[in-house]
Amino acid sequence: MPKNPPESMQHHLRQRLNRHARACWPHVDAITVRFRTGFAYVAAELPGEMSLPLCRLRFTGVLHTWGFALYLASNDSYQDNILPSGLPAGSPEEALDCAGDLYLNALAPAIRVPTGLVVLVGPPASGKTSFVQALITRRQIDAEDAVSSDEIRAELFGTSPAEAESDAADARIFEERDRRIIARLATGHSAVAESTNVTPQARARLIAIARRFNAPVTMLRFNPDVTDLLQQYTERGRTDLTAADVRAYATIMTRDAGADQLRSEGATAVHDVPGRRQATTPAEAAARFSFA
Repeated sequence: MPKNPPESMQHHLRQRLNRHARACWPHVDAITVRFRTGFAYVAAELPGEMSLPLCRLRFTGVLHTWGFALYLASNDSYQDNILPSGLPAGSPEEALDCAGDLYLNALAPAIRVPTGLVVLVGPPASGKTSFVQALITRRQIDAEDAVSSDEIRAELFGTSPAEAESDAADARIFEERDRRIIARLATGHSAVAESTNVTPQARARLIAIARRFNAPVTMLRFNPDVTDLLQQYTERGRTDLTAADVRAYATIMTRDAGADQLRSEGATAVHDVPGRRQATTPAEAAARFSFA
């Protein structure tokens, strides 16, 4: 008879799944995991003491790879399935994404973003600009709310690309960005800071501005798989960055921009924005948020 993983692995799995669920589905109270004969049965605990089965994970003997079976509500059973990676096994987060996209997304109320500073956090080509454009098109925010460092760069140095890449140019661009954010917050409006913001130093500068006006800071994370990120980079045809640059940003994102890290820096709320991995378009992602 297959054996359950050691207690330490069971504890680690519960922690990982709950941490991921808090970032992706804040309406879920908790993720519970019940172990039996080498399988981990994963369910979501919802308000009103409702428990929703999601999937079954099969212990493969290693911590980071689990076999995946999706819960079928039609006959109250589990069926071995393929993850978006095309493999029958993967990380616990991949499995939870697959089951959660099916069962939890439809239950999620729109995430309310209060008036204040909204900081987008993600590597280049991760979908930030498309998301902001969708918000504007859907009239969820005003065009004036969005403060894009790339747009400011184009405004200031559109005809001088070489000049735009200097340290002096960066200083001027971010000084202008800060000025526009301050103008929005000072008049009681929201400001959406659209730049990579993957480093603690970049975020600290923005958080300090928000604190001057007692404005809440909502951070929205864009964190696609590296494969998806590089594909999006290729599709956009950007010439100002190399694939190696994009990979480097993604590495920094993984190291320095986890949800817990952002909260510890002073974010009032942190939410992950779904994208290609979740088969979600920018318009669909925008619809999951409600801006005050």
